[in-house]
Amino acid sequence: MFVDKVKVYVKGGDGGNGMVAFRREKYVPDGGPAGGDGGKGADVVFEVEEGLRTLMDFRYQKHFKAPRGEHGRPKNQHGKNAEDFVIKVPPGTTVIDDDSKEVIADLTQHGQRAVIAKGGRGGRGNTRFATPTNPAPEIAENGEPGIERYISLELKVLADVGLVGFPSVGKSTLLSVVSAAKPKIADYHFTTLTPNLGVVETEDARSFVMADLPGLIEGAHSGVGLGHQFLRHIERTKVIVHIVDMSALEGRDPYEDYVKINDELKQYNMRLLERPQVIVANKMDMPEAEENLIKFKEELQEDIPIFPISAFTRQGVRELLLAVADKVDTTPEFPLYEEAPDQTRVHYKHEKKEDPFMISRGDDGSYVISGSEIEKLFKMTDFSRDESVRRFARQLRGMGVDDALRQRGAKDGDIVRLLEYEFEFIE
Repeated sequence: MFVDKVKVYVKGGDGGNGMVAFRREKYVPDGGPAGGDGGKGADVVFEVEEGLRTLMDFRYQKHFKAPRGEHGRPKNQHGKNAEDFVIKVPPGTTVIDDDSKEVIADLTQHGQRAVIAKGGRGGRGNTRFATPTNPAPEIAENGEPGIERYISLELKVLADVGLVGFPSVGKSTLLSVVSAAKPKIADYHFTTLTPNLGVVETEDARSFVMADLPGLIEGAHSGVGLGHQFLRHIERTKVIVHIVDMSALEGRDPYEDYVKINDELKQYNMRLLERPQVIVANKMDMPEAEENLIKFKEELQEDIPIFPISAFTRQGVRELLLAVADKVDTTPEFPLYEEAPDQTRVHYKHEKKEDPFMISRGDDGSYVISGSEIEKLFKMTDFSRDESVRRFARQLRGMGVDDALRQRGAKDGDIVRLLEYEFEFIE
């Protein structure tokens, strides 16, 4: 099994700002507020798309920010809510919070959705703050900031393509030139003892997972050599790429090699021959390879495509990858008779209640206030209006910030910092 991992930043859309407006162009006592609420910011939603097989797209785009809601408008008009920001992911994707390491969602079924970062609610317009004693308040809220988080995506995938063939036919070399995998390569048998996997991307932006599987020898179906260790892995693949050393430098006959490998697949499990197979005539840059290929084609009775290549010089590799991608696209999944994940479950991170604020001391002696709740409150305050500033001060007192500062030793005129802003503490 291959685990593809990538780190991503996501942010829900900010809520739209509420509006300060009045029923008349100029305020008079019998008028009233008319500012509407802002719209809700978009949620970042992951949705399973069964046509996707890898996380390749996330390697090119790692930041996703959802759109904000529309601002409130006059005449009590509510700003429009932003539509969900939907990101497609392949089935089998697990979303993990980078900070807490907890699973946010486990996405397995086509069409399954999970909200990964919620958008902020819209700010309230001044209509919401009208009271009998203040029927036309000049106050409105900014939109709530959307949730932002760094996440890790993990995709546990089975290889789409399995490379088979006798030892030292060039499987590891081919994988190394078509993907970022770095398999161990040497000129002796059984260099590869465990499967190496890599994500292959074709020039037309398709991608699939390719496995370089341990070399097979006669008797593998009964446990000779690496035996069942190899054959268990080939059971998991959709397409078999059968690599044949067409140079015959080791004294083996290419066609006999091909027959022996297929016979081992058949002896182990007849269903392995149901997989579509592509024959790769490798090492075509070597002497006598052309003559051996002509003879191989004469002896081959099945209608199986043959691709002459040299993994070393990369001759013919482009055409091979495009053909393999076509096979992967048109081949249905083969069922695995192993434990299957629960197809309906979605795990969400449990949000623990945080302290509304914390107070620390800066290097310059200032008092630094931090915390998600108080920072959100600060961002939702419109400091261009005196009423909003007075309301923010009342909210801080209600949260106990003033008392906490006094307990930490704050005195009149001391500097208090919140985010990048500074204030004076006033008794």
